[in-house]
Amino acid sequence: MSTSPKKTPIKFARRTLSGRIQSLSREDIDLGPDLTSTSSGVHDDYNYTVHMPPTPDNQPFVGGPKQRAGHRGGDDGGSGGGGRGKLDRRMSVIKTNKSMLMRSQTGDFDHTRFLFEKNKGTYGIGNAYWPADGGGYDDDVVGGMSMDDFLDKPWKPLTRKVRVPPGILSPYRILIFIRLVVLGCFLTWRICNPNWDAMWLWGMSLVCELWFAFSWLLDILPKLNPINRATDLDALKEKFESPSPSNPDGRSDLPGMDIFISTADAEKEPPLTTANTVLSILATEYPVEKLALYISDDGGSMLTFEAMAEASSFAEIWVPFCRKHNIEPRNPDSYFALKGDPTKNKKTPDFVKDRRWIKREYDEFKVRINNLPEKIKKRCSEINKREQKQQKKLAKEKGESIDSIKLATATWMADGTHWPGTWYQSAPDHAKGDHAGIIQVMIKTPSHEPVYGNPGDHPFIDITGIDTRIPMFVYMSREKRPGYDHNKKAGAMNALVRASAILSNGPFILNFDCDHYINNCMAIREGMCFMLDRGGDRICYIQFPQRFEGIDPSDRYANHNTVFFDGNMRALDGLQGPMYVGTGCLFRRYALYGFNPPRANDYYGAIGQIKVPAEPIPVLAPVTGEDSEEGGSEANERDMHPDLITPMKFGNSPMFLNSIPVAEFQGRPLADHPSVKHGRPPGSLLAPRPPLDAATVAEAVSVISCWYEDKTEWGDRVGWIYGSVTEDVVTGYRMHNRGWRSVYCVTKRDAFRGSSNSSNASLTSMLAFILSRQSYSPSTAFYPLYASSPINSLFLVST
Repeated sequence: MSTSPKKTPIKFARRTLSGRIQSLSREDIDLGPDLTSTSSGVHDDYNYTVHMPPTPDNQPFVGGPKQRAGHRGGDDGGSGGGGRGKLDRRMSVIKTNKSMLMRSQTGDFDHTRFLFEKNKGTYGIGNAYWPADGGGYDDDVVGGMSMDDFLDKPWKPLTRKVRVPPGILSPYRILIFIRLVVLGCFLTWRICNPNWDAMWLWGMSLVCELWFAFSWLLDILPKLNPINRATDLDALKEKFESPSPSNPDGRSDLPGMDIFISTADAEKEPPLTTANTVLSILATEYPVEKLALYISDDGGSMLTFEAMAEASSFAEIWVPFCRKHNIEPRNPDSYFALKGDPTKNKKTPDFVKDRRWIKREYDEFKVRINNLPEKIKKRCSEINKREQKQQKKLAKEKGESIDSIKLATATWMADGTHWPGTWYQSAPDHAKGDHAGIIQVMIKTPSHEPVYGNPGDHPFIDITGIDTRIPMFVYMSREKRPGYDHNKKAGAMNALVRASAILSNGPFILNFDCDHYINNCMAIREGMCFMLDRGGDRICYIQFPQRFEGIDPSDRYANHNTVFFDGNMRALDGLQGPMYVGTGCLFRRYALYGFNPPRANDYYGAIGQIKVPAEPIPVLAPVTGEDSEEGGSEANERDMHPDLITPMKFGNSPMFLNSIPVAEFQGRPLADHPSVKHGRPPGSLLAPRPPLDAATVAEAVSVISCWYEDKTEWGDRVGWIYGSVTEDVVTGYRMHNRGWRSVYCVTKRDAFRGSSNSSNASLTSMLAFILSRQSYSPSTAFYPLYASSPINSLFLVST
């Protein structure tokens, strides 16, 4: 018997409407015009051949191997009908255009792309797609452009407003409405039903009830519209610290920041607490070359001065340690007091060794700080005895009486010179209210380029690859003389504003009390998100909540003041902004100078219903020494801002006047979006800060003299406002009255914290803190009614 030849299996296929080749079974075949058969043997159904239209994906084989690409099937040989049948059943792809005939990930023919190219389709022009040949709708307009012209960073908002969910706010508003209706019904009943037997008692009770009802109404009004806010730190970094055409090296384009610490009495405010605050600020996450720290010692104490010198020395190892291991908080006392595992989320293998070593160093640092009073007194006693012996010896040589020699018991510095501030035993020119001005740059301006540590730079801690630069640190004690009103903390803050404008001139200012430290190293960046976002040029300050540590967990005396900081302040943020509470506040320097915000319209009337186009503010021009004197250039006076024509507003320091337009320009947001009308070009703050010289420091000393503010508007319309025990509240009101807005910034991790042992967190002090502001608010909240009207009417009656 002869063996029958092996029969070729039957292959059925059909092209679908989308252009794909679909395999079919024998039962699914519907023979029609598109699917025919030919006979080449006994059984006709074994020789069905699939015929497909001639598309670029399916062309018959007509040439040699050079004309065939992507050929499927066996070899090219074969003869007779069998070979021809193989060629008919083969499918080949002729890649006439590589960019046109692209296959999908499954290897199938991309029919959609084929139709798009065949019909000469186009997506148009734009940043999503640009034709490769540069063509467009109008070659004369778009000629020469390419996709590279659209590679700039897209504009992203730095902040967003998060409204309270209606499920929380609506029940509260309904409850307020019900209480208001009940209160109105009660007062109506009281008025309509007098007690004729005791009219005087009825009248007094009615007046009291009306007053308390009115007070409740004022207290409840701002709470109707509380809001929350969120920031985007990644967008801030991308916009200001990433490589771009205007910033090829990716340097920081953030504006400068001046941080103020105020202290007055070293005996009541422990120097160790102040030193910890200084260390937390020096280690914060902000460009080192853009940061400057100033401490105002209003008592002129030698103890504070020596403590700050010790803190500057300890910062050389504490700051690199914080940057290397990214620890929080960066107040060493609070950090080492944390409960829990300190190695959590720490990946470097030498963290335990470094932490153990820095803990020993900090313990020694605390011992040195606590021993400073005894050390200074011992040093002064020895030097005074030596000086007394020398004077007696000279008197004997001259034949003078020894009993007539009387030497003042001076306070001596470590280098053997007199301390120019307050002595332990008061003497003329060296008392608390009578001493010279002092400015000491303890840490000089850091270099503009990063200074990374090398192996072996330190014997106990490896700081390889860590930036070892430390921000500039300046000690200041303003001049005080008898017969001058120094205006307590407000006067000290204004002196800091003028001195910092000469030395660093950061367009933004952050002020702290000596017992408040930075608990969140990214808090300053979160505040800058509001200042540098679209519309941020109309914000005068960013107020952070006050948080305290060391309070009992139950908080039985409400020392956290939660109702005020988490309720009232959030609600005021929904109006014109929160009030200024004295510490933890980020200011715009230009707003402190008493200028109006940039705006297109002014609003007048009782509720701001009258809109009038605002007058354009002339461009600030620099002032030279000749122009500041009498008979200066008239052209320069015409070009200057109206408030800068005369030194009667800011004083007679040309260097200070020249710093004002610089601070205003550097504080503007980036003009990277058409909606930013009052911005600065990207990359304009990349230049290094000029180094300090003797003439600059001497000018800074002159602006902190006690006579500088005479016949000026400092304390009246410029800087912190004088004449009130609550200068912080009045200062914030003045800014709101000019049309500025403020923002309440609540960070996920507490931004700043204060120590309850040395701050106003005790019950008595906290109640005095609250009552002083509430008692003063009625006398200050209504003065804008007759001053001017940019202040929000609801904000006015609610504060």
